[in-house]
Amino acid sequence: MIEEPDDFLRAVEAVLFVSEQPLTLAELKLHVGEAGDLPAALATLSDHYAGRGINLVERGGRWHFQTAADLAHILRREKDETRKLSRAAMETLAIIAYHEPVSRAEIEAIRGVQVAKGTLDVLMEAGWVRPAGRREVPGRPLIYATSGEFLSHFGLGSRRDLPGIDDLRAAGLLDPVDLALEGLGAQSVVENDEEDA
Repeated sequence: MIEEPDDFLRAVEAVLFVSEQPLTLAELKLHVGEAGDLPAALATLSDHYAGRGINLVERGGRWHFQTAADLAHILRREKDETRKLSRAAMETLAIIAYHEPVSRAEIEAIRGVQVAKGTLDVLMEAGWVRPAGRREVPGRPLIYATSGEFLSHFGLGSRRDLPGIDDLRAAGLLDPVDLALEGLGAQSVVENDEEDA
């Protein structure tokens, strides 16, 4: 005999189903109240929808339904609107993701060139970067951080899921020039050791 879900569980499911945006626990509680165990209800729903056409997922502390990853190709339209980021925008996004919160001056120090205002605007329009306040130093520069939409778009649960240097090297995503210079640096150390011996 199948056990019927309780009213609280059904209410949580309904709120998540109709929400246009992913919801935090606090936002969910505003809709469903404190009558039940919200984390347990979310775990139950997540288990219930696992392996189905849609899944209940948590990204950056926000919950929402999304199409199962293995079925996403079915729902794509014939004409995909691609938005290609410039190299500067990709570098800036990577710096913000790995070093957040970070100011424009810090981004420029890492990149070695000035950041065009349009670069940050493009990332904010995409919803991947957001202003995160001001640094408590003279001049109080604006600092930037990634958003929940960034995590959701790239399928990350949190920033801890970003690939490390070894993962990037294994995937072949590091610049071949950097790898060659790194190899030459290691080779010159070996040659110097041999000369000293």
